[in-house]
Amino acid sequence: MKSYSVGIRSLALSFPSIVCTNDYYREKYPELVAQSEQKSLARLFSLADSTPGNEFDQEMMPYLSDPFRGAVERRILGSGESSLTLECRAARDALEAANLSNEDIDLAIVTSFGTEEVVAGNAAFLANELGLGCAAWNLNSMCSSGIVALQTASTLVGAGEYRNVLVITSCAYSRLLDERDTISWIAGDGAGAFVVSELKANQGILGSKIVHSAQTCGAFHTELAEDSLGNLRLFMRTGKGANRVISNTAADFLLTCCKGAAAATNVTLDEINFFIFNTPTAWFAKFSARILGIEPERTINLYPQYGNIGPVLPIANLYHAAQLGKIHENDLVLVYSFGASANATATVMRWGDVALGPAPSLNEPAVFSRC
Repeated sequence: MKSYSVGIRSLALSFPSIVCTNDYYREKYPELVAQSEQKSLARLFSLADSTPGNEFDQEMMPYLSDPFRGAVERRILGSGESSLTLECRAARDALEAANLSNEDIDLAIVTSFGTEEVVAGNAAFLANELGLGCAAWNLNSMCSSGIVALQTASTLVGAGEYRNVLVITSCAYSRLLDERDTISWIAGDGAGAFVVSELKANQGILGSKIVHSAQTCGAFHTELAEDSLGNLRLFMRTGKGANRVISNTAADFLLTCCKGAAAATNVTLDEINFFIFNTPTAWFAKFSARILGIEPERTINLYPQYGNIGPVLPIANLYHAAQLGKIHENDLVLVYSFGASANATATVMRWGDVALGPAPSLNEPAVFSRC
């Protein structure tokens, strides 16, 4: 059987038009900001009346005096925008960057978090919008969905089942969170897309390690409740004891997956040129570097610009690392992602000649109004 070198051929991002800074919440909800330490965000990221017990707590400490826990900006869906519109734009940009047409795509894997469709995911809707003639699957592994989809697509192409797989991932936390809930202060929306194809010899995915994260079941849940307009919607809530569950398990998941992926690749962590972490908090990149014993310069953190954008986080960090010249062709790159009540996963790849879609602006003027 032929041995394939398979990985990311092109990569693109798409973000909504509205940018919310912390001033938006200060101006609209001054009483909520004043009482923030009694609200959900502070309960999720706090020491729970104890001293710092581990490295996660210690890296979180500098942010405990900030009611926004290190968030600065977040991109939010506006009028006429949806997870589907973001996905379509990212997908088209990824196809154009790869110099591929719709007919060249054999499979689309879509990982949508917080879609407008409660039951079905966006796969069929996106295939229809793009005019794809291939199969289109929904895949869900919470915030690790994008990297699980990368592993899935690479395995299928490597097995010769497909030539080109288009992977699209999106996050629409604004559809799952009430902005009166302080958890929304750290969450944003966005989408990313990449094409997985055969690459040059020895490039692409080299090894992976994935484990379930059942220890975190119950940290988050959904419930049906009224929004500010009195309409019933599904909202994401934090569970009791979520702060301790996340803090106490973060290091073990990180070490297990990163060391496992490196071992599967027959390399050491010292040989990895650059690390990409999903960065759901302002301190997660520093925490990860500390746990793995790597220099902070060997990773990137876009949290101040985007906040928590769920499964899009590692894709966005990958894109900007390449755009900024922090990773180069043939560099060894390790990507780690964690999804609560789902999976933690790490993948080691040798970076190829990856074509990038248009760069999203990180210096747009803040827009405080919400549509």
